[in-house]
Amino acid sequence: MERRPQSNRQKAQRLGHIAEWVCANYLRTKGYSIIARRFKTKVGEVDIIARRRDVLVFVEVKFRQTTDEAIRAVTPASQKRIGRAAQAFIARNGDAQSLGVRYDVIAMGRWRLVHLRDAWRDKN
Repeated sequence: MERRPQSNRQKAQRLGHIAEWVCANYLRTKGYSIIARRFKTKVGEVDIIARRRDVLVFVEVKFRQTTDEAIRAVTPASQKRIGRAAQAFIARNGDAQSLGVRYDVIAMGRWRLVHLRDAWRDKN
């Protein structure tokens, strides 16, 4: 059976899923509990939701050729989208309302991973 070649979009999605898996495992080794992956709502999406002690962490994962490119790919528009999804998650999970909230970025390049803790603040 002949396999059809993957489109660029399919390859990017596949790499994104692999990057999220790597990042979730990285967070586990740092003492985080993974609450959800690819949390989707009508208002936005969060790649990873994790908890460490009394802080709920909403993580955006970006994979590019370099970590600098990955960091630059987290735009103000994507920050807003993640913030809206985070608020939806908190509203649906009553016990989450008592936790602190933080937004992190994990930027992956070909040979490097950078974890930016508290990468931005929600302006709500």
